[in-house]
Amino acid sequence: MLSIVPLILGPVATNAYLIADTETGEAAVIDPAWDGQSILVEAQKRNWRIGQIWITHAHFDHIGGTGDLARGLERAPVIALHPADRSLWDTRGGASFFGVSLPPSPAPNLELAHDMNLQLGSLHFQVRHAPGHTPGLCIFYCTQAAIVFSGDLIFQHSVGRTDYPGGDWDMLVTSIRQQVYTLPAETRILPGHGEETSVGEERCGNPFVRA
Repeated sequence: MLSIVPLILGPVATNAYLIADTETGEAAVIDPAWDGQSILVEAQKRNWRIGQIWITHAHFDHIGGTGDLARGLERAPVIALHPADRSLWDTRGGASFFGVSLPPSPAPNLELAHDMNLQLGSLHFQVRHAPGHTPGLCIFYCTQAAIVFSGDLIFQHSVGRTDYPGGDWDMLVTSIRQQVYTLPAETRILPGHGEETSVGEERCGNPFVRA
């Protein structure tokens, strides 16, 4: 069974998600936004073993805790990122532009690709490349749990910004329509900021992108 611990971390209240297959104790972190030690504490409370870090996109507020998290693990984790966001990662996600410095982090060692399968215990997550907010943004869809982790692609009645370098409004709209609105209406959307929503709610009620 999929268990999810949402954590709101960092200077812009980013949603990080500690997830696990409770039958095996295998865990992953989606967007370790900040304060990697606090993520480790939550995993240790539950006797979960973090072996993977999945990055939806490489803006600084989604990767800021990666270094501390990785250093706190017994074994080096898989760090997954789409290659189109690697240059953004290498410049620390634009942190300096906002006057922020990030601790050093191991480099990504798994390149995400559209329709790739990520496995966590008995759970399977489909990678869906969904550019627009950044060139390499990916969302992670678990059919078994009817959940998609959307990063900053789509929020509750809102969407990701496209005015940062690499953003593209037309591409964002296409990504939402093709990669989110095609999912079953009951699919829960767990975004990079703000409250949970659903595919059905956003198809009908998102004022920025209609189905």
